[in-house]
Amino acid sequence: MATNKKKLAPEQAEELFKTLKDRFEKNRQRHQDLGWDKIKTRLDANAEKLWSLNEMELTGGEPDVVDIDKKTGEYIFYDCSIESPKGRRSICYDRTALDSRKEHKPKNSAMDMATEMGIEMLTEEQYRFLQELGNFDMKTSSWIITPPNIRKLGGALFGDRRYNHVFFYHNGADSYYASRGFRGSLRI
Repeated sequence: MATNKKKLAPEQAEELFKTLKDRFEKNRQRHQDLGWDKIKTRLDANAEKLWSLNEMELTGGEPDVVDIDKKTGEYIFYDCSIESPKGRRSICYDRTALDSRKEHKPKNSAMDMATEMGIEMLTEEQYRFLQELGNFDMKTSSWIITPPNIRKLGGALFGDRRYNHVFFYHNGADSYYASRGFRGSLRI
């Protein structure tokens, strides 16, 4: 259990560091030019961001470093689970969509969960970048940030990989499916 809302207990942090380092080493193709020691130093200095990474891990996201921002020096983590994170499925797109449902409401929305976790949902560009690193969402799909003009009309976008191709589709923002969740990113 966390010592406060957005800080991990020391033993939780050590367990998360071990998980992240193991994943980092097993997936060098995602970050060939980066070293773990510098990433760990950055994580040690950002307790709230470490808490967010733990939330990503607890919901099945399997966060991993995928890039570094050359301008800011921030490390960029994405959810790298093969399928959309299990702990973030069966949710609609946002609070407006959730509130609009009269019956059979899902427990939460993707946008609300991302905010609660302290992460950002992936954009279409980020989702395409992730798919260059491997084959993700071959059986599931993930909500992505939807342009305001589409959302204003009641729609929301999601992506997946089928037939060795990345597809983007639309649905009513209030829809939810057992196979659809969302993927997030975190800059540290």
